[in-house]
Amino acid sequence: MGARTPTTPATPAAAPRPSAPKPDRYAWIALANTTAAIFMAALDGSVVIIALPAIFRGINLDPLGAGNISYLLWMIMGYRLVQAVLVVNLGKLGDMFGRVKMYNAGFVVFTIASILLSFDPYHGTHGALWLIGWRFLQAIGGSMLMANSAAILTDAFPAERRGFALGTNQIAALAGMFIGLVAGGLLAAWDWRAVFWINVPVGVFGTVWAYLMLRDNGVRNRSKIDWWGNITFALGLGSILVGTTYGIQPYGGNSMGWESPVVLGELIGGAALLVVFMIIETRIAEPMFHLGLFKIRAFAAGNVAGLLVSIARGGIQFMLIIWLQGIWLPLHGYSYAQTPLWAGIFLLPMTAGFLVAGPISGILSDKFGSRGIATGGAAVFAASFIGLMLIPVDFPYWAFAALIALNGIGSGMFASPNSSSIMGSVPASDRGAASGMRATFQNSGTAVSIGVVFTLMIAGLSSSLPSSLSSGLIKVGVPSGIAHQVATLPPVSSLFASVLGVNPIQHLLQPTGVLAKLPAASQATLTGREFFPSLLAAPFHSGLIVVFGVSAVLSVLAGLASLLRGKRQEA
Repeated sequence: MGARTPTTPATPAAAPRPSAPKPDRYAWIALANTTAAIFMAALDGSVVIIALPAIFRGINLDPLGAGNISYLLWMIMGYRLVQAVLVVNLGKLGDMFGRVKMYNAGFVVFTIASILLSFDPYHGTHGALWLIGWRFLQAIGGSMLMANSAAILTDAFPAERRGFALGTNQIAALAGMFIGLVAGGLLAAWDWRAVFWINVPVGVFGTVWAYLMLRDNGVRNRSKIDWWGNITFALGLGSILVGTTYGIQPYGGNSMGWESPVVLGELIGGAALLVVFMIIETRIAEPMFHLGLFKIRAFAAGNVAGLLVSIARGGIQFMLIIWLQGIWLPLHGYSYAQTPLWAGIFLLPMTAGFLVAGPISGILSDKFGSRGIATGGAAVFAASFIGLMLIPVDFPYWAFAALIALNGIGSGMFASPNSSSIMGSVPASDRGAASGMRATFQNSGTAVSIGVVFTLMIAGLSSSLPSSLSSGLIKVGVPSGIAHQVATLPPVSSLFASVLGVNPIQHLLQPTGVLAKLPAASQATLTGREFFPSLLAAPFHSGLIVVFGVSAVLSVLAGLASLLRGKRQEA
């Protein structure tokens, strides 16, 4: 026999890379239901802004009248304040008693509050108090939905698809904020109560759907309720946000209320209570606010980045609305009464940019991780603010549209990966608390942003608007004493008059009775579309540069925080 030829062992074929597990049918049901709920809850936070003129006309109350500005501010900020304070508590309760149970109850509360809001039986201040009170209840329902939706999705989707799911949810939240601006104008043009009616069919259908189809398949954490933590956190954060709300209102002879003893007491007392809260949370076995989660690098960096972006973004919406309604739209032929609706329409490129970038960034973060995409989004976000600083106050619309679309793209690129990174980094038993903490940072950042942005703008206007307004009024024939008196009124009234679709000059001069005594030509000039915008343009643009500059810096810091989140890590 011949010699055997040695056989060469076959090289083993490379093992195929396992494909990512696909979500089951329940996961898609959970995504559809929570997305509808989050969109509805977020839409209600902004739909009222554009509808405010119709709402206050409907209850026969002048929100710019003496002593009434607080009703206006509470209608704008009360909803977000309640959400910021309660959402983390409700997320923790979801961990303890069932996320779906808490979420379903939120649908019921939100729907009942919407029905009660639409049937306001009062007028004047009582009508405003009815709306503010039931808006608080509506915000509680919205908080129950927001606090638990991300945790429900994280339970339902495999880790490799959470970016897409959470991104879709986050997109629904921010898209609701943007679309609410247009929806508010359209609905208010029909009937101001329709702003609240729109929630009822969605709420009823969503409630029944959620009770029938959603199930609690997450890990329960049957811990005790941290009563002292809940109380000190709610009182501390609530006090700071209430102080911020009253800080931008006039006080005494000042254009703002930051020197008011009440405001200072709320801010200092709130900060002290939060310090007490932090001490409590480090010394009890089952805390409400899981400070230990901040030892997780991705969780800590993601929340810091999210807070900075929320502060950069939250109040900018108001500045863009005032820019359009108070200056650009009147200069381009739109009456003040038309400006609320058209401001929402002209801001649509921002919504479009967000809706395009959000889903794509969520899908890409599932494949490539969150850090690079979220950081890139923060950079694009910062670039959009720099661009807005460079265009003139009477801009060509194509340039404005391109820059706000870029702003929406940057926001969308950041939001989805950042949420996915935060929620994917925590243990399954803490997802409700983590979702609530993430939402708390976002809502608190938005509320603080409104205070910061209005403070910067009012401070800038207080130094330059009175002289230009006084000289402009005197040139048209207004007596110097009245011109000086009107020019020294707090600028916040003029800013909010623009938001409410009211001619600011007509509003300022009406109580003096001087307008009717002027020649017809002077009256036409003062109440025309160009007089106030031409006086406001230069001082307002100077303030815009400061506001956009601060937002750009915060966005850059958010990008740096995002870089620190480390490599991909899912629980």
